[in-house]
Amino acid sequence: MLLLIEATPTALRDQKVVAQALESLARALQVRGGRLVEAQVATDRSRLFLIVETPEGELVEPVVRGVGLEVRMSKPVRLIGQEIDEISRSRSDVDFIVEWNFPPGLTMEAYLERKRANSPRYALVPEVRFLRTYVCEDMSKCLCFYEAEREEDVRRAREVVEAPVDAIIRVDRGFPDLGRTE
Repeated sequence: MLLLIEATPTALRDQKVVAQALESLARALQVRGGRLVEAQVATDRSRLFLIVETPEGELVEPVVRGVGLEVRMSKPVRLIGQEIDEISRSRSDVDFIVEWNFPPGLTMEAYLERKRANSPRYALVPEVRFLRTYVCEDMSKCLCFYEAEREEDVRRAREVVEAPVDAIIRVDRGFPDLGRTE
């Protein structure tokens, strides 16, 4: 099972403190048979987006809280655009996360069909590279990960593929790839 955990630091938002919390989280999950696939942190460190692979989802929140992070949301997600092993083997190139809260009534099938139809248009915005999307299984929201230098380019890419934006979060690339495997 893949979980998206949105969290915030309960103490300082210092980069070193957050990095230590993420390293502790990765170790604690591993002991319990899970793994931290990736951790993306907003530049102001106010929001952390954690992707956890785990056999037992209900055990993850206490572990996250135990390393000094407050859980704002925890939901099962589906990965679209890459395979989990691709993410684990490669360095994180995420610069921006686009958050979109789905409208009521949107089904997974309708979303996936729309994505298949519109995704080829990303080629019209070569400054942006779409990496992957995590879609909450309850169809409440999705997070799309991009590599790009400028927020304006990401916004333009979203317009080209006719995909709404509720928020764009710049990612701090100064954190280690804790989910990386060789």
